[in-house]
Amino acid sequence: MTDLADTEPTAPAPTAATAVGISNITKRFGDVVAVDDVSLDIADGEFFAMLGPSGCGKTTTLRMIAGLEFPTQGSLTIFGQEVGTLPPNKRPVNTVFQNYALFPHLNIFDNVAFGLKMQKVPKREIGTRVGEALELVRLGHMAMRSPTQLSGGQQQRIALARALVNSPKVLLLDEPLGALDLKLREQMQGELKDLQRSLGITFVFVTHDQEEALTMSDRIAVMDEGRLLQVDPPEAIYERPVNRFVADFIGQTNLLRGTVEDHDVVCLANGARVPLATGLPKGTEVSVILRPERASITERSQTPPGRSAVDGVIEGATYLGNAIVYRVAIDWMEIDVREENRPDARRHQRGDEVTVSWDDRAVAVVAE
Repeated sequence: MTDLADTEPTAPAPTAATAVGISNITKRFGDVVAVDDVSLDIADGEFFAMLGPSGCGKTTTLRMIAGLEFPTQGSLTIFGQEVGTLPPNKRPVNTVFQNYALFPHLNIFDNVAFGLKMQKVPKREIGTRVGEALELVRLGHMAMRSPTQLSGGQQQRIALARALVNSPKVLLLDEPLGALDLKLREQMQGELKDLQRSLGITFVFVTHDQEEALTMSDRIAVMDEGRLLQVDPPEAIYERPVNRFVADFIGQTNLLRGTVEDHDVVCLANGARVPLATGLPKGTEVSVILRPERASITERSQTPPGRSAVDGVIEGATYLGNAIVYRVAIDWMEIDVREENRPDARRHQRGDEVTVSWDDRAVAVVAE
């Protein structure tokens, strides 16, 4: 994990056919640039996540794919067809929103069948397709119930069935799990991924939840202020972020400021020298990315051989059940260390003088 990634956005070309092609797309609302010259390809059959903070441009990008917004400039294709100016009903896509927007006066069957009826699909075919869609989401036995009788997770499945019944080539999901409680959201993450695998169609999933994106996606696009920062598989996003923003946004992390001393040494702010091959010129200011779970705590000056270390004092601890996160004050900042909650593990107390150490293969470096 010691390689320094390029700071340009990475977007490896999918090996499968391109389902969604975005080329130099920009979207402006008056003087506001919501999406700024974004280019990426999403593969057929891929579970693709668009991740970033509120206002980063991810939802606007999804809405342009859906046809709910039109690009100010650039090209947008779906399976090779230019669709940038086509209305939503002329695109082979369907969208599931955070607000499921089920019709309360219609039963489940009629909610799912609504789009097919608007297309004047024959009644017998509607019955077959709605039945198949409800079985996909395991709610075939509830076809005659009202949406008001369903739980949040069941309503989410009905919204999925209503989108899938139209046989879209691309399914767009705009934070569809955001309204669910934590336990149900975690359950639905697995169900969504299993459903996508069984269907084999392209899912484009917008979320601001880092763990959700890491858990479910084949690749993740990280955005900020309308710009595409990095496109990579989850492991690469987490292990090899291209810049400080991505490192700080994806999961918990400690960013230790330092300076490149020579081609394979970084000098931290307290003078500690860390052997890291950065490929950067001497004097470059960098951040060493140390994930809390990659660090360990020992008594002062008991650093295991072959590890880098800094001395500090325990400032506090957060109990998480399966782990304990210690806040350690070092010379110039505070860092978090996550330790597994084992019965034989030593519990550190506030005020304990300790040493925090790590294997240098477990950290990465980004330029400031």
